Amino acid sequence: MPVFLSGLAAASDKGSLSGKITDKTTGQALQGAYIALPDLKRITTSAADGSYRIDELPLTSVLVQVSFKGYKTIIETIDLTTGQTRDFALEASITEINEIVVTGHSFSTEKNKTPTPISIVPQLTLLQTPSSNIIDALASQPGLSQVTTGSSISKPVIRGLGYNRVVVVVDGIRQEGQQWGDEHGIEVDEFSVHKVEILKGPASLMYGSDAMAGVINMFSLSSLPEGGIKGNLLGNYQLNNGQIGYSASLAGNLNGFIWDLRYSAKQAHSYRNRYDGYVYGSAFRENAISGIIGLNKVWGYTHLHLSTYHLVPGIVEGERDSATGRFTREFALNDSTASDTIASDEELRSYDPGIPRQDIRHHKLVLNNSFVMGNGSLKVILGFQQNHRQEYANVLAPDEYELYFLLNTVNYGAYYVLPVSGQWSFSLGVSGMSQTSQNRGEEFLVPEYGLFDIGGFATFRKSYDKLDISGGLRFDTRTIEGKELLLDTLGRPTTESDPFHVDRFSAFSSSFSSTSGSLGLSYAFSDKFFAKLNLARGFRAPNIAELGSNGEHEGTLRYEIGNPFLKAETSLQTDLAFGLNTEHVSAELDLFYNGIDHFIYAEKLYSVLGGDSVMNAGEPVPVFKYTQGDAALQGGEVMIDIHPHPLDWLHFESAFSWVLATQKNVPDSMKYLPLIPAPRFSSELRGDFEKAGKFMANAYVRIGVESYLAQDRFYKAFGTETRTPGYTLLSAGLGADFVSGRLAICSVYISINNLTDVAYQSHLSRLKYAAENPVTGRTGIYNMGRNISFKLVVPVNIRETGN
Repeated sequence: MPVFLSGLAAASDKGSLSGKITDKTTGQALQGAYIALPDLKRITTSAADGSYRIDELPLTSVLVQVSFKGYKTIIETIDLTTGQTRDFALEASITEINEIVVTGHSFSTEKNKTPTPISIVPQLTLLQTPSSNIIDALASQPGLSQVTTGSSISKPVIRGLGYNRVVVVVDGIRQEGQQWGDEHGIEVDEFSVHKVEILKGPASLMYGSDAMAGVINMFSLSSLPEGGIKGNLLGNYQLNNGQIGYSASLAGNLNGFIWDLRYSAKQAHSYRNRYDGYVYGSAFRENAISGIIGLNKVWGYTHLHLSTYHLVPGIVEGERDSATGRFTREFALNDSTASDTIASDEELRSYDPGIPRQDIRHHKLVLNNSFVMGNGSLKVILGFQQNHRQEYANVLAPDEYELYFLLNTVNYGAYYVLPVSGQWSFSLGVSGMSQTSQNRGEEFLVPEYGLFDIGGFATFRKSYDKLDISGGLRFDTRTIEGKELLLDTLGRPTTESDPFHVDRFSAFSSSFSSTSGSLGLSYAFSDKFFAKLNLARGFRAPNIAELGSNGEHEGTLRYEIGNPFLKAETSLQTDLAFGLNTEHVSAELDLFYNGIDHFIYAEKLYSVLGGDSVMNAGEPVPVFKYTQGDAALQGGEVMIDIHPHPLDWLHFESAFSWVLATQKNVPDSMKYLPLIPAPRFSSELRGDFEKAGKFMANAYVRIGVESYLAQDRFYKAFGTETRTPGYTLLSAGLGADFVSGRLAICSVYISINNLTDVAYQSHLSRLKYAAENPVTGRTGIYNMGRNISFKLVVPVNIRETGN
């Protein structure tokens, strides 16, 4: 405690940072350049004469990022005890070659000095991308894919691994909904996300269990420059499914008191494609409220994040009329009898998700703190999340849920970053979570359970002239206890005293522990060429569905049985990367090999009488049981951006992603892992125009192509997966900021996806395995057809900053 108090006392000595931002070649002052201190959540912009100033800073070393569109970003560490004035001369550049990242580290660092591959998705890219949810908006990034169940539910897949092998972090806390299920999405309002970092590779060192494939780290707008109060209004309409989205925010920073409040809503009717027409059951509604309030002071910062998210998605069952092939729905003939009828055009275009549907609510409260302690810092984070998932499937009682699963999660973490000494950086930390669940409905898919885990870690980084070495070790332990559930003859919970009870879930207790870590290096051969090498060990404990599930999953069209004897997965991955940045070309090659022991997957069971093993006499569904094996994944991404000088406005960007995922020592039908994305090639020709007439700025026009090769390497055993043919999708877009002098009036973004209205099925679509259309003979449901998106953003400037 005395050390802590003395550290805070030292931090109370106030400093500042000021200077001027200019063009390196011409010496001209640059107005509007961003000067950010990410570890302190502080930011400002340069004035008309290029000057800037940030007050209320601790007298310590701070990492500073200076950025301006069309210029190379400067990243420097400045010791405020020896000087508080610093001018920056920015060098013109067509592409952004470096940026500060925090994912996978307890402290901010430069992207090019991070040995693991990280992609950065800024807010502008999110605005220019039409999507139904936040994962859909990211899915075109190299190495990233999505498992989908209709248009409203998407789960991230990094290099062939998804579900609990990918950790989604939002404002410092890992998102904990029900990511183990196919029909569960990520409960995040996409309009609230300001920036995303995608780490491709094991990150168990910082995040413990589950970060075996990587991390998707989402950030809200942390704070405005001092003295500013701003807001924006956003509207979005998408033609294919009639999606209407809107969002409004108000943010400010007055004397270090910061806030950012937002309300968002979406609604969509059924989406359509050329083969299926409108897909009944794919409508959804979404509402979200989020906010940040906090203090940015000389001693550090404390931010309170609050959010509530509500999604009501329909469930696509895919039942069709035998004569017409059109989708059918259930309806109530009377109080006790239901029947099927063809879904009408009015119902297909209704914004009411109907029956069956889910009702998902996610509430979150996060306290994020950072305290300056001399030249070090202490970061403390504490969060609480509550996830409600209800399922309504009975048309005779449409307002009564059949399934209700409630999950409470407490997250915690503390990280101490030691003062830098001789170019050595060290940090120590502890993090973990506690979970409890309840089954409040009449249907039960997984048992009620309790979970507790904790992990401690130490990391280091050593910087030489051109070489950076980083790594660390972590030890984790996790305990999961599943509760027994006994049912009577009517399917209601009962006790052992009931002589006719049925054991639906058996009690179990499983403990897992593992050591994980990483060691990597990055080397800058010159300011144009770099290389990276990283070796990392990942760890993932089985989730509750894998250990204890016993029930039918409506959204996945299958019955799942858990296995309480599963072992924890462990992996060893090697990443190798080469990067090139020149006046005309930027390129990067990322390669990886990932060996996983005890890989967990769901295997379709085979009946002893021949054919599939099925459950439920009324509407039989195939049965899957979780099992394990050893797996190997290898592949990578190639990215190139050609921007020929002097045609600085022109960009030709291409990328190729591929994954080969196999199991060891198994029959040929089980050789390839399930749910592995097909190889993908993407290319885009883009023109960016800083000025486009008197009233338009930052205009762009683009045309793109995404080509997915056939997925011939799939899990064939027992008909679990089928081959997916290749397909090519065209897209286009344009947009601009409309201005009056230096005043921004609004921004407009128009995009077209699937321009030629191709009928296709993604290999990672769960609807690919819906029932056959009896008229056409086509199996499953196809993805969304042509979609035109219109997006309007109106800034509201209430009070400008002091600069």
